[in-house]
Amino acid sequence: MSALDTLASKLADDTIKAQKELGDERLFMEVSAVLGASSQSLEEAYLMEVRVRMSEEKGRAFLINKVKAARAAAAKTETPK
Repeated sequence: MSALDTLASKLADDTIKAQKELGDERLFMEVSAVLGASSQSLEEAYLMEVRVRMSEEKGRAFLINKVKAARAAAAKTETPK
């Protein structure tokens, strides 16, 4: 992993934690603007890292809800012994 990737990854992790703490889902865009003013390369790497993490969270939440719903539906159809 290059220094650029390492920095972008760490900053993405920190930003997502801060977003949750502050309740600001668009904080990553503000950080991106700051990065873009000095390093377009870091900005692009950072945005990719943030988007990957946010997408993974949404995908994981969808999967968890899907499994819960399937289990609840199965529990309703089970006959008592």
